[in-house]
Amino acid sequence: MRLDETISIGSLPESDRSYDPVPPGWYAARIHSAEVKATKAGNGQYIKVRYDIVGPSHQGRVIFGNLNIRNPNAKAEQIGRQQLGELMRAIGLAEIQDTDQLIGGTCEIKLDVQAAEGEYAARNEVRGWKHGGGTPAAAKPDAPKPAAAKAPPWRKG
Repeated sequence: MRLDETISIGSLPESDRSYDPVPPGWYAARIHSAEVKATKAGNGQYIKVRYDIVGPSHQGRVIFGNLNIRNPNAKAEQIGRQQLGELMRAIGLAEIQDTDQLIGGTCEIKLDVQAAEGEYAARNEVRGWKHGGGTPAAAKPDAPKPAAAKAPPWRKG
């Protein structure tokens, strides 16, 4: 489509965004999206989670993390399910049936930096989750479902 003006590179602002990893530490974050994906090998599944950092620094930075939920390697699956449990406790969910139930949850995530290796640049890894950021405390398995366990309000029913 034709523009109604001529745009010159010199008239455009330069970005001050950094793509370097966020320094290691705890950050308040909100879950922006969560979806089930197939592993590269096609013999497992993981939940791909997008976290948006909301503080105390690096607001607006985006962090991605994966949680194995089905894997032919029993240990990998066990670790992934333990991590999912930590995340659910941190955002106050006793159970989920849809990854959409994770969306909007807030907690603190512990970030570490995985060093650059080969053709891959250094990147952040989520290493822990804890309650924080204004969500209810973790629910006990026999407690009633917290309101956050319901479908998101924007979802038509």
